[in-house]
Amino acid sequence: MLDPDIREALFSYLDENFGKHRTFEELPIGTSRADIAAVTDIGICGFEIKSDADSYARLSSQIKNYDKYFNFNYIVVGKRHKISAARHVPQWWGIFCVYRLKGQNFVELVRPHSQNPMFRIKFQLELLWKNELSAILSQLGMPRYPQKSKLFIRKKLLENVPEQKLLQLLCFQLFERDFTLL
Repeated sequence: MLDPDIREALFSYLDENFGKHRTFEELPIGTSRADIAAVTDIGICGFEIKSDADSYARLSSQIKNYDKYFNFNYIVVGKRHKISAARHVPQWWGIFCVYRLKGQNFVELVRPHSQNPMFRIKFQLELLWKNELSAILSQLGMPRYPQKSKLFIRKKLLENVPEQKLLQLLCFQLFERDFTLL
């Protein structure tokens, strides 16, 4: 399976099994790009795709970035990597295998994810645009700091808002993101 085939099958799987979600492709995270990020009601899930044509050469640096930014992570592999994938990702990462059988794509859950102990909300806040950060401040009845930087606003939110509440507000903003504003 090649990357486009895996993505197509994975999107169908997410639509059928993930409930309310919104996906983003090629999302910049640190020094990497997440192949797919899915925002859900309980957090953000990262999906790193390794097709049958891919190697694990960059995976260790990708894992470091995924683990900072996402509440949950999966490696999504073609059949060639099904057995070896578990040796290359932390135990809290889930594993999906996508394969083709009789002309149809299948997504197999090889290992479910567990809570990512490396996740930090401060990194997720970097995913938000300034207008989204301002909207959170407004929802909380805090000053909007229109002349201040995104870094200043993120620090204020981290200092004044419990992490679980902040995660909820952050996910809401990503659900509602309007790309026509770019």
